Amino acid sequence: MSEAPESPAPSRRTLLCGAAAVLAAGGTVAVTGCSSTSAGSDSAAKTPVDLGPASGVPVGGGTVFREKKIVVTQPAEGQYKAFSAKCTHAGCVVDQVKNQKIQCPCHGSLFGITDGAVLDGPAPTPLPAYDVVVEGGNLKVTPR
Repeated sequence: MSEAPESPAPSRRTLLCGAAAVLAAGGTVAVTGCSSTSAGSDSAAKTPVDLGPASGVPVGGGTVFREKKIVVTQPAEGQYKAFSAKCTHAGCVVDQVKNQKIQCPCHGSLFGITDGAVLDGPAPTPLPAYDVVVEGGNLKVTPR
């Protein structure tokens, strides 16, 4: 009696996606991470988000709007920049803007306040930029 050849072990992604499918069969579950495309793009609606007074963003610094996952900086007087606050390394939400750098608490990635560029890794790509305007003294940010 000959033994059947061993089949290769399933990948971690296959196992996770299979487990997610089983959970989804029992109810509504949002599943991410099963596609082969890169994660990191926000699926937020492309409508402006009112973040309140622009005066809350210091010149040469910035403010993290954690619940909205948006960070707004003011590199120079009256010049506002907005970015996704989700780090492009592991998806952690950045926690502060200090010394003209947007800082991620999870693994130490640093991003520039003018363009969201990676200044120190492990983040592989810049923070996605959003459109920002000041209307009636309030910041209005729209994901691109």
